[in-house]
Amino acid sequence: MFNFNVFNVFIGIVSLGIGGFLGYIIRQKIAQKSSESIESKLKTRIEKVREEAKSIVLEAREKATQVLEEAEKEKKARKTLLDKTESRLLQREELLDKRHIELSEKEEENKQIYEKIQLLKTELEKIQKNELDLLEKIAKLTQKEAKEELMKKIEKENSEEVLKALKKLEISRQEEIEKKAKEIMIGAIQKYSRSNVGEVTTSVINLSSEDIKGKIIGREGRNIRHFEKLSGVELIMDDSPSTIVLSSFDSARREIAKVALEKLIQDGRIQPAKIEEKIAEAQTEVRERIKKAGEDALYEVGILDLPQELVYLVGRLNFRTSYGQNALTHSIEVSLLAAALASELGADIEICKKAGLLHDIGKAVDQEIEGTHLELGRRILIKYNMPEEIVKAMQSHHDTYPIETIEAAIVNAADAISASRPGARKDSIEAYLKRLANLEEIASSYEGVEKVYAISAGREVRIFVQPEKIDDLGAIKLAKEIANRLEETLKFPGEIKVTVIRETRVVEVAR
Repeated sequence: MFNFNVFNVFIGIVSLGIGGFLGYIIRQKIAQKSSESIESKLKTRIEKVREEAKSIVLEAREKATQVLEEAEKEKKARKTLLDKTESRLLQREELLDKRHIELSEKEEENKQIYEKIQLLKTELEKIQKNELDLLEKIAKLTQKEAKEELMKKIEKENSEEVLKALKKLEISRQEEIEKKAKEIMIGAIQKYSRSNVGEVTTSVINLSSEDIKGKIIGREGRNIRHFEKLSGVELIMDDSPSTIVLSSFDSARREIAKVALEKLIQDGRIQPAKIEEKIAEAQTEVRERIKKAGEDALYEVGILDLPQELVYLVGRLNFRTSYGQNALTHSIEVSLLAAALASELGADIEICKKAGLLHDIGKAVDQEIEGTHLELGRRILIKYNMPEEIVKAMQSHHDTYPIETIEAAIVNAADAISASRPGARKDSIEAYLKRLANLEEIASSYEGVEKVYAISAGREVRIFVQPEKIDDLGAIKLAKEIANRLEETLKFPGEIKVTVIRETRVVEVAR
């Protein structure tokens, strides 16, 4: 039993060895076949790639040959073109050489002719001189003496006729010049015409109810006094029903007061704090109106390149008068008239237009800054870098500076035309406004004075003083001094009431 089992084990081991050996041989055969198959495929692929490479090389050689042939053709064409160009240049060079030779020959020929002419001229001058000498010997007079003798004889025989002819010519020319000047000025005036409206010194506000007057006056006149102090405008409440008259020679001040009073009436709460608030709002609103007036004026005359500061100053002219004539209206007139005259006379229209509009620009600030409006205007234009031609055209409209350019003469003429038209100006109004301005100027010159307003058509001047600098006794003394100075320096009909107001306001805040 034991031996049988050993035999079986031996047989199994031998069988296992034989099976493993056979498996190894089979795997080797399979691997050999597989490698032969892959190698075959690789060979096939390599052959295919080689064929493709040969095809690409052949195709590249064909294209290279084609490119070389085309390049050779282009080279030949360019060579042909260059040969033709070179041939043309050679021909031109030969032609130029030929012309140069011809010109040289012509120049030499002209030179010879010129020399011959000079010789003939010299001979002719000798002959003329000999003849002249011979004539002088015969007449016993030199050429100069003969000419003088002849002129004296002609002058003596025809002097009266020559004088008459010259006088007639002078009169004729003067009449022609005057006629032409009148035609030009009439044409310019006809191109531009504006109605004349005299400026007044009062404004009227219509009230919806008579009771509003009591609110405006306030308890013991507190509101009206405060309003007049801040605005510098007198409120006149006479027997006219439902109307209030605002009186002031300063148009801008009067307009601010009017706007502020209308706002107070609309608000309904009339008290000192509201008065201050509405006057501040009115000042802002009027400033905007001034700017708008300046912009409208520039648009009307066709000027678009002025600095904004000058535009604002132009607008301020709307609240300034000259002999009763609105300064802005006058400036627009002068600008348009100057432009029309310049177009007729062939002058620079742009310079005349700008100089005409800005000729009175100094009047926008002459009530605040010392100096004539002409000098102030010159300083303003120079400050804002306006061209010298405009300054020259502007500065001579009052004959203070000489007229240096035709544009200056045109602006001067346009200013005279605008100012001298019937109804344009009123001397009495200008004198009246000047007197009011002098009243305020004299009173403002004293130390401690805060604000000064001329009211009641110049019959009263109200002076608000700083309470910390002037006491009650000082206020009395100041009123007397100002009254005496007005009597000494100004001439006025009737009398002027001097009112000095010293007001102390104490404010505390409860927290």
